[in-house]
Amino acid sequence: MKLILTQEVSNLGAPGDVVEVKDGYGRNYLMPRGFAIRWTRGAEKQIDSIKKARSVREVNDLGRAQEIKAQLEELQVSVPAQAGGSGRLFGAVTVSDIVSAVKSSGGPDIDKRRIFLGKPIKSLGSHQVTVKVHDEVSATVNLEVVPSS
Repeated sequence: MKLILTQEVSNLGAPGDVVEVKDGYGRNYLMPRGFAIRWTRGAEKQIDSIKKARSVREVNDLGRAQEIKAQLEELQVSVPAQAGGSGRLFGAVTVSDIVSAVKSSGGPDIDKRRIFLGKPIKSLGSHQVTVKVHDEVSATVNLEVVPSS
């Protein structure tokens, strides 16, 4: 099955890429979640608009990516969350929470699709989060989850 990716899919491609996948993977996973659309000659015209949007979001310059990495790694980011007496959260810290916390602590705008959590953050304390700033540059953000008042 030939598809056009609308979002970045790990180990498959970036938005605007035309990929060939097995029918079940495309029909049951990629298309229902909005990660891809079926390739047709008409949909081929949408690739340009998808790639333009992608280039606006991406950091193209390696030097600029290094600057953003330095900014992110020196930030002290704290995320308030509701927690019980034992320090376990009522829920988890989401990627959107991390983006807003980085922004409120004076950091640069980052795309939430570029943040990778090794495992869900479900406890108070210090955690590390990886942000893929550029294809060759990744930053590690120190995140402090504190109880909300």
